[in-house]
Amino acid sequence: MTSRTRIKICGLRAPEDVRTAVEAGADAIGLVFYPGSPRHIDAAAAASLVAGLPPYVTVTGLFVNASRADVDAVVRQVPVGLLQFHGDESVADCQAIAAAVNLPFMRALRVGRDMGPVDLLEYERTYRAAGRHFSGLLLDAFVDGYGGGGKVFDWSLIPKELAPRVVLSGGLNARNAIEAVHRVRPYGVDVSSGVERAKGIKDPLLIREFIEAVRHADASQSE
Repeated sequence: MTSRTRIKICGLRAPEDVRTAVEAGADAIGLVFYPGSPRHIDAAAAASLVAGLPPYVTVTGLFVNASRADVDAVVRQVPVGLLQFHGDESVADCQAIAAAVNLPFMRALRVGRDMGPVDLLEYERTYRAAGRHFSGLLLDAFVDGYGGGGKVFDWSLIPKELAPRVVLSGGLNARNAIEAVHRVRPYGVDVSSGVERAKGIKDPLLIREFIEAVRHADASQSE
């Protein structure tokens, strides 16, 4: 059976980019509600952006150190299906906010050089034990700021038993997507800067090429 890697295109702000991602086969789109990001979008614009989405495309809301009230204000306007916490939130913070809005969440973990496979497993175990709203980890490179740095981390740090449950991020693009899927075999991949022609400006061709590369990787794994 061919495994199917789920694909999320993050940091979308233009209707044509959402349309391209959906038509090319993305499983999820990411909306950045962090004002400090060049990919930031406000709730009103986001609601308009996703108004025509077809079913089975998950709207993911990315937050960085947001308060419960801030997250609640967004999800009241935008049909977010999954929260993604990228800041310095504690386990308790993530669980409390997710419970308050009754949505599942993913936790972004910036993988540093001082981390090992055991650390990643323990991190996931801690979140999973804390409550039912935890959906999984998104593994990103450790960079200054909160994501979108376009840097690759050492994939060999990801334990084989954890890989099928994680979303891989950090420096992905159409050129390394096939290698990433073959080496890690993650549940999903998440790309933002790797499909941009300038910071915060998506390139439709790069979006299509990235999704095609992932699908090629999936197909070749079954041969």
